[in-house]
Amino acid sequence: MKSIVLACMLVAVAFAAPQQGAPAEPIPIVKDDSQINGDGSYQYAFETGNGISADQKGELKKVGDVETLEVQGEFSYPSENGDPIHLTYTADENGYHPAGAHLPTAPPVPEAIQRSLAYLATAAPPQAAAPAAQ
Repeated sequence: MKSIVLACMLVAVAFAAPQQGAPAEPIPIVKDDSQINGDGSYQYAFETGNGISADQKGELKKVGDVETLEVQGEFSYPSENGDPIHLTYTADENGYHPAGAHLPTAPPVPEAIQRSLAYLATAAPPQAAAPAAQ
């Protein structure tokens, strides 16, 4: 058991060691803009020299008797193989809703299941059974 723990520790130390090679150059910030307003709304945008950018704005919104934050934004960056990744999103009282061409989509519902769901939607609700006498 001690040898397994020792081997795991050596592997962890090897992965945590600084990588050899030239030190990475700092990535410049090309654009940096932000504004925070007294009413709780805000907006920010930034862009870096390596193609990463983000833009977001938010404002307080009254939902019932509670104030919630409604946010809209987008960001983009180059993928590992250089393809551009672009994502837009909203976040509000209904949750987080991302949209982007790179996100997976659900397969279409098979026709037989779709027909079954349509039939169930038009069928009468089942009657509740009377309680059994004891």
